[in-house]
Amino acid sequence: MEKYQILDWLNPGALGVNLLVEETKTKVKHVIKQVECIDEHQANEALEELMPLLKLQHAHVSIYQELFITWNSEISSLFLCLVMEFHEGSFQNVIEKKRAAKRVIDSQWMQNMLGQVLNALEYLHQLDIIHRNLKPSNIALVSSDHCKLQDLSSNALMTDVAKWNVRAEEDPSHKSWMAPEALNFSFSQKSDIWSLGCIILDMAGCSFLDSTEAMLLRKSIRSSPDGLRGVLRTMEERRVPDAEIFSSLLPLMLQADPSDRITIRDVIHLFVSSDFRSSSSALMPHRQVVPDFIIDRLLESNVTSILEVLQNFSSHPEDQQRALEKLLGMSEDQQGVPWPAELVEVLAGTMKQHDRVLDAQPCACSLLLRTRGQGLATDELRRARLCECILERLDALPRNRDTCLNGLRLLWALLVDAVIANKAPWEKALALIAEVLATYPTDTEMAEASCAVLWLLSLLGCIGEQQLEEVVVLILQSIRACQDRALLVNNACQALASLAKMSELAALQVVMPEEGSSGLTLIQETYQLHQDDPEVVENICMLLAHLASHKDILSELVSSGIQPLVEEIHGHFTSSLVSVGGLPQPDLGGTESRGRSSGLCGGDWGCRVCGFERPSLYHRVHDLTKVNPGEKQQ
Repeated sequence: MEKYQILDWLNPGALGVNLLVEETKTKVKHVIKQVECIDEHQANEALEELMPLLKLQHAHVSIYQELFITWNSEISSLFLCLVMEFHEGSFQNVIEKKRAAKRVIDSQWMQNMLGQVLNALEYLHQLDIIHRNLKPSNIALVSSDHCKLQDLSSNALMTDVAKWNVRAEEDPSHKSWMAPEALNFSFSQKSDIWSLGCIILDMAGCSFLDSTEAMLLRKSIRSSPDGLRGVLRTMEERRVPDAEIFSSLLPLMLQADPSDRITIRDVIHLFVSSDFRSSSSALMPHRQVVPDFIIDRLLESNVTSILEVLQNFSSHPEDQQRALEKLLGMSEDQQGVPWPAELVEVLAGTMKQHDRVLDAQPCACSLLLRTRGQGLATDELRRARLCECILERLDALPRNRDTCLNGLRLLWALLVDAVIANKAPWEKALALIAEVLATYPTDTEMAEASCAVLWLLSLLGCIGEQQLEEVVVLILQSIRACQDRALLVNNACQALASLAKMSELAALQVVMPEEGSSGLTLIQETYQLHQDDPEVVENICMLLAHLASHKDILSELVSSGIQPLVEEIHGHFTSSLVSVGGLPQPDLGGTESRGRSSGLCGGDWGCRVCGFERPSLYHRVHDLTKVNPGEKQQ
């Protein structure tokens, strides 16, 4: 404390005393938060937890200038001192001023400020950093149009039960911003979402709620949503700007159960897709001031230097894009294959942080696709993270073709040898694939990649009974739209065969009339188009065999007149059907390696995943030729 001169004692915070100080040499003002610690262990634990925050670099995050521990001999207490930037204004000052005048906060200003807050909070959450103490007084106003999150806390400090109880008695408002679970000292990113929701609620309602009413409202909505619904109705009745957006957003942010609460990415998506247009610019990453020649020199060097650009200049979207393109343009020798394992994490992080930089998404996907053959995606945890990242990209950018196509191809590469323990997240994948197919109804490459992923998901048991009908319909629609593409037909027939083998309901959906014709009619038409292609015919046979494995479906096959087709196949392809080994891999097209040696379906007599053997396929199709159409099937 020797280099600081105390100017004033500010209002105490939730954790300790706030001092306005001035550096004796530079005359620069700071705020020092003094947190009294139970013992040296707690002080060191908190210090270790807070040290990484000194390295944060973001235009809308106020980092700590210094952290140190001091001993006050007068009261025999140990203090952790957090030195922060000093700013006179905060969101709290704006809210109080408007509340006193009973006026609404300017809509455009609020949009811009919230955009900056969202950008900052997304940055922290991407780094797995939780603010833990988010409230209006901790969002500082650097200028009239620039704000910063400040006073980030640590778990060691926030879980001090005795200190919290004392502060709650002194000023009950301290705890009113906290999520229900945070009151029990359980903090997560979803806790920050609750606090942010409370801030938005306070800003939107300051024209008709006084400070006590607002505090009681924040406390009541933890256990009862009625208060929130009433306030939202009042906002609409009083024509508060953007009331409709708040009515859609706040109930999703202020869910008592954190698992039901939306993420920061969801909040951003709702803001950008709504009328909050002015916030879009604030949500773009902030550029650090770094001389261009440094970036240029690094990008002209080796893979290690390019990796350094991706890691250390994450707020330069255009330079991140250049780095990705540079990697894509390198030969394997220049790349130094095998790549370092951390490159996978860096690329995934680049995709997430620059999801609004559309050109970066397909580049990152293409690079990740290359890693699949280099052993970088074999770790299950890393594979799961990558899959989650790709699904997020498909969700965020369904109308960016290159991102969707490369993302689907990368999903296939990651799923080929996957063992999926938690199948729940993949239920969302089906909805995303459906959206992609709906967005590109005549895109053959997209349909091929989609059907291949659906096939693998079916083999891995990730398609639930309630989803079978939708998936079968999607695949049949893909065949109808691109019936002349052998690659697509192969992927689609394998996917349908896998589903039919798994469920009679799926088999029934194939033969049921759809869009004026049944799947059986489509199969016949497809055979006529590809009757000289043994691989396509082979996959059609596989599909028919699995359909025929169900007694009721076999009857439908016979009655529909499929027997002549089976006899024709039997006559022309007997030898090839018997001699071919395992099931073929799904082919995505446009990839250098198609995974033929992955072992998924490469055995001499069948597939170790689906358990299907080619000789039994032939016999099943052969049996169809022996069935009398007039006989009732047993």
